[in-house]
Amino acid sequence: MVGIVTLSFAYVLSQFYRTFLAVLTPVLSSELAMSEVQLSIASGVWFATFASAQFPIGTWLDRYGPRRTASYMLGLFGAGGSYLFATATDPVHIIIAMGFIGLGCAPILMASYVLLTRNYAPAKFATLASIFVAVGMSGSVVGAEPLAQAVTAWGWRDVGLGLVVISLTISCAILFLVKDPELVVHEKKGSVFDLLKIRQLWPLFALITCSYAIPTSIRALWSGPYLEQIHGLGVLEIGRIVLFLAFAQIAGTIIYGPLDRIFNTRKWVITTGNVMLLLTCIWFVLNPDAGLTNATLALVALSVFGATSAVQLTHGKSYIPAHMTGRGLTLLNFFSIGGVAIMQFTSGIVVNTYTIDTQPTRAFTALFTFYAVYLAISLAIYQFSRDAKPR
Repeated sequence: MVGIVTLSFAYVLSQFYRTFLAVLTPVLSSELAMSEVQLSIASGVWFATFASAQFPIGTWLDRYGPRRTASYMLGLFGAGGSYLFATATDPVHIIIAMGFIGLGCAPILMASYVLLTRNYAPAKFATLASIFVAVGMSGSVVGAEPLAQAVTAWGWRDVGLGLVVISLTISCAILFLVKDPELVVHEKKGSVFDLLKIRQLWPLFALITCSYAIPTSIRALWSGPYLEQIHGLGVLEIGRIVLFLAFAQIAGTIIYGPLDRIFNTRKWVITTGNVMLLLTCIWFVLNPDAGLTNATLALVALSVFGATSAVQLTHGKSYIPAHMTGRGLTLLNFFSIGGVAIMQFTSGIVVNTYTIDTQPTRAFTALFTFYAVYLAISLAIYQFSRDAKPR
């Protein structure tokens, strides 16, 4: 339990890093002249390096355990990237720093899931994983209004230097407090290619690349520009609304956690949540210039409905052999985080293509149309999946 608690602090930091750019948008735009496209690239690079690291991380988790894998990567890349971010003098430095930070955060959640898998009954995994993710998402809360206030009080560079210290402290705590589970020995070690032969996973890959990416893309990147350009809000006001979104995703994650056991289905819990997410995206397409109150409520709904990632990972985990738990979970996470990376890059292209200074709503109408079409196709493919009932 001490190990899970320690890793939860690391996951709080990981959630903070993946969302804090939305609040820093006005500051980085003014001080480093970062454009929206550069901001989307920086956010996308975080998720791209995070996703690409999943393959070696899966092997390391199965062979060497969560303790060293998580502590070494967070200490080296997380703290190092934070220092580069704090001392950046050019948008390129921010982009590179976000890439390093993504590498540092890459093993945290999967290390925790390996511990949960090895120490608790499979039927409880979705609930426990959802609770862990919900606790970690408090990092999104810290990365909202509290971050805005800290930046206002001390400046973003001093805040960045503080994150260096925090990253190093947590990495040391993981090294000394996390206890690796017993390794599962099997005559066939297996590889990613063996996992890709499991056809039950294929329909999940389609949805898992999309459904988590949409609310994360909004919260981590586009909520800032949307609220600034459409509603004229500043850093503190944006931070407050991003705070609402963080609480909403925490609530959604907790709500979804036990539903698979309550209704004895994972497929239809996931499907229902994502249909509601699709309807919310369509609402934005039809109401691009909605008032601030209605728009905020819709953003909150989007965060709640899009919080099915833990249940999706549980659905996929049910098809993975025990001796390949680390590699299987990281493969699923690769598609999840890789989907966010793709979403960040492509959404930046969409917004840039349709941006007209005199019509700011045009770009965001195109953005939510892109989300809706992508999700509808992914959801249709997911319907070919086979349910994995807890009982």
